[in-house]
Amino acid sequence: MRIEIWSDVVCPWCYVGKRRLEKALAGFEHRDAVEVVYRSFELDPSAPQHGHESTLSQLAKKYGQSEEQMRAGMQSLIETAAGEGLEMRLFDNVHTNTVDAHRLLHLALEAGGPALQRELKEQLLAAYFLRAEDVGDHDVLRAAARTAGVVDAVGQERVDAVLADGEYADAVAADVAQARAYGATGVPFFVVDQRYGVSGAQPTEVFEQVLATAWADANPVLQTVGGDADACGPDGCAI
Repeated sequence: MRIEIWSDVVCPWCYVGKRRLEKALAGFEHRDAVEVVYRSFELDPSAPQHGHESTLSQLAKKYGQSEEQMRAGMQSLIETAAGEGLEMRLFDNVHTNTVDAHRLLHLALEAGGPALQRELKEQLLAAYFLRAEDVGDHDVLRAAARTAGVVDAVGQERVDAVLADGEYADAVAADVAQARAYGATGVPFFVVDQRYGVSGAQPTEVFEQVLATAWADANPVLQTVGGDADACGPDGCAI
């Protein structure tokens, strides 16, 4: 079974949704047969690479709210995230560009498969939300790549080269285009075996349900109808 997750590394609900899916997978009997791959989605491609404006201020302007109103909404999200074991520092986040983070995620996927990519994804989310670091800053991205094991897999020079030359930008754009083709207008967006879509950070129970349904569809159990009847076997035929 393959789960593809469209998300952004500055999306708080993506982090919450990640934790809820992980809880569902932890209790899933066939979890070792599930592959999780992250796909790119940029919430704001126009954001500056080195952000200085707080996300609080930027979102308040975007949605026509006061900073006090936005702070109240963020506080509610902080409390929800805490329920998933995440101590988010939303008030300290900066509005920043994420395309380079997504390009590194594609490097990790190519170099070490979904497992290495997941490690990098976790490091990037933790850097932004738990430590309030700027994930548009290449120094922050290099540190995440080292901690996740990407540098061990490909070398520091390879990581630096990807950050410098725009490699994997086409893969990022392709992910975004596929999300639109699926009809996704926001993230997180989960696609299971290219058959089932789950939009948003749904409760763990929803993920448990879709995992069970997708597995049953991919591994059907033969249903016998009609009960027993006369038949022939290894010892001959009953007359």
